[in-house]
Amino acid sequence: MYAMHYAQETTREIEGAGPILAARGSNQSGMRAYNERLVLSLIRRHGALAKAEISRLTGLSAQTVSVIMRALEAEGLLEKGEPVRGRVGQPSVPMNLKRDGAFFLGLKVGRRSLDLVLIDFLGRIEKRVRRTHRYPEPDDVVRFANGAITEILEGLPAGHRSRVAGLGIAIPFRLWSWADQLGVEPSKMAGWRDRDIASEIGEAWDFPVYLRNDATAACGAELVFGDKDKPEDFLYFFVGFFVGGGLVLGNRLYAGRTGNAAALGSMPIGIDGSRVRQLVDVASLASLEKSLAAGGFETSAIWDSPDDWALPKAQSEAWADEAAGAIAVAILSAASVIDFQCILIDGWMPTEMRAGLVRRTNERLGALAIEGIAVPTVREGTVGGDARSLGAASLPLSERFLVDRDAFLKG
Repeated sequence: MYAMHYAQETTREIEGAGPILAARGSNQSGMRAYNERLVLSLIRRHGALAKAEISRLTGLSAQTVSVIMRALEAEGLLEKGEPVRGRVGQPSVPMNLKRDGAFFLGLKVGRRSLDLVLIDFLGRIEKRVRRTHRYPEPDDVVRFANGAITEILEGLPAGHRSRVAGLGIAIPFRLWSWADQLGVEPSKMAGWRDRDIASEIGEAWDFPVYLRNDATAACGAELVFGDKDKPEDFLYFFVGFFVGGGLVLGNRLYAGRTGNAAALGSMPIGIDGSRVRQLVDVASLASLEKSLAAGGFETSAIWDSPDDWALPKAQSEAWADEAAGAIAVAILSAASVIDFQCILIDGWMPTEMRAGLVRRTNERLGALAIEGIAVPTVREGTVGGDARSLGAASLPLSERFLVDRDAFLKG
């Protein structure tokens, strides 16, 4: 395990780039691993940086930074950019992450589909294997994962195989408890109670395997790969077969005691007699699927891809209106506990549908505003339908190459 300590943060300006986060490194011996992570994290967040700028941002000596940069370049993790000229003295040479410096696997276990991706060091999806199913079953998921990993690795150039740093798994927690909502017998989901698929899959491979709740992983993808122009605290909704969420405080992903914090699908949004209505009952794609099926429309295409859905307008707009109203109530409930500045909504859906859901949610919030609560701004997430797969792949990336697996330099 790499040596770790928390960094003291400051904010500096890079000419033409606006505010940039600075974190203090250590010039003491024994901290090389941390300092290397710090350099990689700064470049990942802000793009190509010259050695002099990294030295100013971190407080590391110019000599220490030079040693680190040479080592990271020699390891194939960094590469030189075009020299920047026009100032007195030698031109500065920015360094950037090298696309094929490392690769990461991410497995999304969904209620209707399985998705295994390979991403490069920049976070771009290089390869994908996807399959739909009626419901997830442990043995089937393990078989799919091992087969898809084999297929992807066999297609890699010889020198890239050794650069695969690990596999992350994004999976709904307590899958056995969702049998009714999936429309299957509870006995068919009971096998999930005692299975550790991360360990089972890990036995077949020589790289580490990590596991996280699927919606929390999607929120992590927003932190690592998404637009950096967002506040330090935000609540994140991901609308998939079921709606879920993630919580970011101080730009740190908060997973909670059991790893299931911000389980927004379970949030009560009203009471119907003795029954508590939950967000998952209204703002999930499962309810859209049910409505479409009741109208005689084919629904399988929804799970093949999050793009280019040809849905009947009446059903899709009715679902979006009801979902937006329910999400607005959930947002006000959450805002009464934490004074969020911003809410992000993403999901497994076409971009225009996501935009419409965000617009409707803002409209409903305007109509539902209540005394004593500052209504947060609602914005679109920036990763999209692949957020869970990318969030899974970010787990080995964060574990090995970032200063904090649950934060992005905390700022």
